Amino acid sequence: MDTDWMARGKCREMDPTIFFPSDGIGVQVARRICDECPMEAPCLEYALTNRVDHGVWGGTSERERRRILRAHCLSRLPSTQN
Repeated sequence: MDTDWMARGKCREMDPTIFFPSDGIGVQVARRICDECPMEAPCLEYALTNRVDHGVWGGTSERERRRILRAHCLSRLPSTQN
């Protein structure tokens, strides 16, 4: 997977600990930074593709990415309706 986007992310100029918060307030702070980053979408795609399970990536928390992946997996299941 192409990772050239990483060099253009807003986070490259910041302390990495911002993106690995220990509480909800910290997640909100990281999200605000991601919201202003032009690399938010490829960052999230990277985290989902690589199953990154720690930190805020693409403006999403670990829990949010688990939900996204679970919803994606469920949407790929064959329908049981006849």
